[in-house]
Amino acid sequence: MPKNTHKIALAGVATLGAAAVAFTVVPADAQTTTREAAASTRVAYSSEQITGVKAGITDQLAGSSVKVDAIEAKKKAAADAVKKAAAAKKAAAAKKAASAAAAKKAAAKKAAAAKKAAAARKAKAASRSAHRPQVKQVAVKTYSNNLDGWIRKSLDIMKSKGIPGSYSGLHRNIMRESSGNPYAINDWDINAINGIPSKGLLQVIPPTFATYHVAGTSWNIYDPVANITAAANYAAHRYGSIDNVNSAY
Repeated sequence: MPKNTHKIALAGVATLGAAAVAFTVVPADAQTTTREAAASTRVAYSSEQITGVKAGITDQLAGSSVKVDAIEAKKKAAADAVKKAAAAKKAAAAKKAASAAAAKKAAAKKAAAAKKAAAARKAKAASRSAHRPQVKQVAVKTYSNNLDGWIRKSLDIMKSKGIPGSYSGLHRNIMRESSGNPYAINDWDINAINGIPSKGLLQVIPPTFATYHVAGTSWNIYDPVANITAAANYAAHRYGSIDNVNSAY
């Protein structure tokens, strides 16, 4: 039984004892009556009154105990709710912190990957630059627009095509055939009679020019370089080289 219940029960017993003493303290001349009355009172009421008082006190104590228990339970429930809310708040904060940390880590990882990719691209570009062959600037060769220039340009083309011949061989035959006139035309020999007169510096007939034309040169039979290279190509096939030609060919 709770301590409060013990205290209330003792108070009830003390009250009953005081009532019994009050009944026994009476004047001397009324002794018999008092004793009889007291005896009668003890027989008739003492047991039932004490029982009833005890029952009432017990009920009151039980009710108080229930109320106290209810209050304590309510307080405990409230404390548990506060504790639960605090735990939930703490868990939410921890979850938020974990999410933030994960996001930060992911961002750092992404930034590192981007940095690595940029470095790889830079290194690759540098490697390409290092291994890129250096283009050698070649000066474009120029030729004078005269017989000397035409012969020299023709010799460079002939060399690239594997056609034999020398400056002297070309110059000698040009001077014999046309005197260096790129528009010279023979209108009296057999070719002219046959309708295909010889033309140009080395007096080439149109069918021969078309057959031995050198790629990369003009298709105009009067073009000095085209005429020279076609004639030298024909001479190489028939005589071995233009240098071997010393007369009409």
